[in-house]
Amino acid sequence: MLDAAMTEPRPDSEHADDEEEALPVPTSPSDLDQERRTSMAAERTWLAWWRTALGATAGALAVGRFAPKLLDVAAWPYILLGCGYAALAVGLAIVGARRQQQLEHALRTGTHSPLRFHTVAVFTIGGVALALLTVVLVIAQT
Repeated sequence: MLDAAMTEPRPDSEHADDEEEALPVPTSPSDLDQERRTSMAAERTWLAWWRTALGATAGALAVGRFAPKLLDVAAWPYILLGCGYAALAVGLAIVGARRQQQLEHALRTGTHSPLRFHTVAVFTIGGVALALLTVVLVIAQT
């Protein structure tokens, strides 16, 4: 049998005073286990958004700062492209945070919150455009 203290919010937790945000107490050990696994999966998804944002940040630095020096070419097109990668990184971090909020809300309310195709399309088109512009710039400048 589960200890009742495991399923109730702790007084020092950030949501202890907010009844609306408190998770309902699962009725069985399997429900509690499923809820924990779902919450951890949502957290892993949020971390994946952040890893991708950090990768885009590294790409911004590499393209905007290092590529012009390595290729010994004019810097301004690479700086603009690096700014594009930086904008992608900011978008990923913001959308990832919002997505985490949506998933936690869905978990609390027992609903489903699918990722909208519009979001997928925007990031796919943006990523492909940045990659193609990078290839074009590198080929044109060599």
